[in-house]
Amino acid sequence: MRAHLARVDAVIVQAVIAGALSFAHLHDLAEAAGQGGWKAWAYPVSVDLLLVAAWRRMRLQQRAGQPAGGARLWFLVALAASLGANVATAGLLDLDDVPASLRVVVAGWPAVAFFGGTLLAHEPRTPEKPAAPVSPHPDDEPPAPPPAVDESRRDALPASPQDTAPDLVTALAPTPAVALPPALVDRVQALAEEHRATTGQPADPDVVRARLGLPPSMTASVAAHL
Repeated sequence: MRAHLARVDAVIVQAVIAGALSFAHLHDLAEAAGQGGWKAWAYPVSVDLLLVAAWRRMRLQQRAGQPAGGARLWFLVALAASLGANVATAGLLDLDDVPASLRVVVAGWPAVAFFGGTLLAHEPRTPEKPAAPVSPHPDDEPPAPPPAVDESRRDALPASPQDTAPDLVTALAPTPAVALPPALVDRVQALAEEHRATTGQPADPDVVRARLGLPPSMTASVAAHL
């Protein structure tokens, strides 16, 4: 914890020192260019505010995946103004005899900064992405959808015993002994095994036939598969 605070304090101290030096250089350059009094102090504030606003807008647009060309342009403009003032006051420029072109640039900066700040302030805000709905039971997975059945092959699928029993009653009632479909045979044998496991005796064909909902005429067909 103390090491983290020490790193934060070092960053803050470094930022304050660098900001104070840049602020002083901008003030000195504005004052040398003929902007005296409170106006000389307002120039560094204007440059630094535009620099921070453009950087913040650029980062927000980049995180949202939006083009940040406008914000990047004004960030570079403010960075050039700040860096130029720091370099100009390093002895490369005679502050007692400032060129007329520099005086024009310094005098026109307020209009440029106002225009850039207005554009940054009126850019459309980044829309917030709606949060995904959170399930109250994150461990519960939604049930898988039933597999799709090809309509062209639906007729080839075996029918369930419940679906075939009524058809068998209608179609096979006149004949007492017929071959049962494979699905119904499996059902007959399963009921017989269940009866044998419960009672220890072979299943009665009439009981199995009644549990399947088949007519009495199909007792012989059921008994053939027990």
